[in-house]
Amino acid sequence: MKKRKLKMGPQPPQHRSTFLEWNYQSELYAFGKRLGEEFKKDLLQRALTHRSYIVQEEMRQKEVGIEDPKLSLEDNQELARRGEALMSEYLKHHLRFALPRFPEEGICAILDHLMSVETLAHVSRHLGTSDIILSSDFPVEEVTLATTLKAVVGALAESSGEDRAREFVRDFLLTQLAGRDVNEFWEIKDPITTLTDILKRDGRGEPEPRVIGESGSNTVLASYQVALYSDKEFLSIGYGESISIAIEMAAHDALKRLFHTTENMKPIPFTMDVGAMSDDESKRNVSINDWSSAKMENVVHC
Repeated sequence: MKKRKLKMGPQPPQHRSTFLEWNYQSELYAFGKRLGEEFKKDLLQRALTHRSYIVQEEMRQKEVGIEDPKLSLEDNQELARRGEALMSEYLKHHLRFALPRFPEEGICAILDHLMSVETLAHVSRHLGTSDIILSSDFPVEEVTLATTLKAVVGALAESSGEDRAREFVRDFLLTQLAGRDVNEFWEIKDPITTLTDILKRDGRGEPEPRVIGESGSNTVLASYQVALYSDKEFLSIGYGESISIAIEMAAHDALKRLFHTTENMKPIPFTMDVGAMSDDESKRNVSINDWSSAKMENVVHC
């Protein structure tokens, strides 16, 4: 038997619906209970039904002679749109409260990561949606998983209210940032120029690099330690295999100190009350092009 299994190779994946004990309505009920949420059954089923499945079923009915197939099914496109809008609005609002000194460009970069197909598909897959999705593709594609999660959030908002949907997004999506460095999602292409512009707006001198340590300078394992100063005041420190790289890393470190996003920063709180969810322009973080220490004086830190 072992030789036969090796010769035939691994068994292709089979959809959960091919099992004898499969009961779709029971699976829908259990899905909501596992998440601890109350869904309207018709909305949850709609959230898990993709347009490709409806098209596939209509084609099957036409093949058996039904000229005008009518299915009592609705796809999840509208729910996905509502869920995406709610998720994006809540995440931006929460991130702005949690990271008040972080420029708006960084907030948008974190949001893009959280709303990416890869992140949404990862969360959706681990919630167990892949077994109960009604779709023509199997194994379920990443885009389908991501769209399903958006639709589930939209269905929850209509079933239990938007506040409950926001808590769902916080518990399952926002927590993907736990233990992550928020700076890795946003790449500042020219940190030296950015730092110089900020210091100029603060009325301070340009950053001056000083080599404060080096080792193995004539070997392939060279290491340099550079500190940045402005008006004889220490700003930051950086390391690198060359002086130019060390200066760039020191500039990144200086920006992290200004934005309060260093490695030892307080973790993002996942339980704070962010109040009413609105996308008011005045509540947005300061852009990197306008950022200055003076504008951060009245910022309330979490």
